Amino acid sequence: MTDIPIIGPDPSLLLVDDDDIFLNRLARAMEKRGFQVSRAATVAEARDIVAAKPPAFAVVDLRLEDGNGLDVVDALREAREDARIIVLTGYGAIATAVAAVKMGASDYLSKPADADEVTRALLSNAESLPPPPDTPMSADRVRWEHIQRVYEQCERNVSETARRLHMHRRTLQRILAKRSPR
Repeated sequence: MTDIPIIGPDPSLLLVDDDDIFLNRLARAMEKRGFQVSRAATVAEARDIVAAKPPAFAVVDLRLEDGNGLDVVDALREAREDARIIVLTGYGAIATAVAAVKMGASDYLSKPADADEVTRALLSNAESLPPPPDTPMSADRVRWEHIQRVYEQCERNVSETARRLHMHRRTLQRILAKRSPR
């Protein structure tokens, strides 16, 4: 993003993610865009920050090591009704998107989301949708990400993953042997 966005009188931003590399990279990018960033890696840390000084903006990962990011959304919504909250997750599903919006999230983005997408979502008008991403994930990539996620959740057990995905085990093995699509 070449232009400096118009943030408003309160540029405070809370980033909550248990992936340290992603958290630090996003924090640096958002600071360059004029936000005053606070970072948290757990639900407990995020709740402490919200209790001390509720931020005007927040980007919260859905799945955290010590709980669900929706707990942070709920705490922030109670502390500050006007906060713009974006739920960010690597595992996008309609049910979780609906739950996030019902809990008070302003928008829902799937990883990998870059700083430009996050900024557009944070600063978009509540009545209008933000523009579509410049380079969205392909359908093949989304499918591959979902399969990888379930595979990891099944502790890398191919047979269990195939059963849960309603796939033939050999088909799944072929998919897992290939490189990720672009």
